[in-house]
Amino acid sequence: MAHEKATHHIVSYKNLFMVWLVLLSLTGLTVWVAHHNLGIGHVWGSLAIACVKSGLVVAFFMHMKYEGRLLRLLLFLALATLAIYIGFTFFDVLYR
Repeated sequence: MAHEKATHHIVSYKNLFMVWLVLLSLTGLTVWVAHHNLGIGHVWGSLAIACVKSGLVVAFFMHMKYEGRLLRLLLFLALATLAIYIGFTFFDVLYR
């Protein structure tokens, strides 16, 4: 029986603090976008900011940045499936 050596990825407090500051600034940018009339850019801007914020949380706070390819692929597959379901929902609502 082969025993695999577990490796731990310790992220420094400085990196976590910097990611937290970026998340706070992106939250402020989200509030700014919500309060200004940007037309359709309001929705797309908010969605883009939300994607960046969720990517930072997954990469750093959930340590996905340090995982192997298989786990990353499975995460991508789950997110793609979710996107397809959400797309079908919007498609259904759009053409009612």
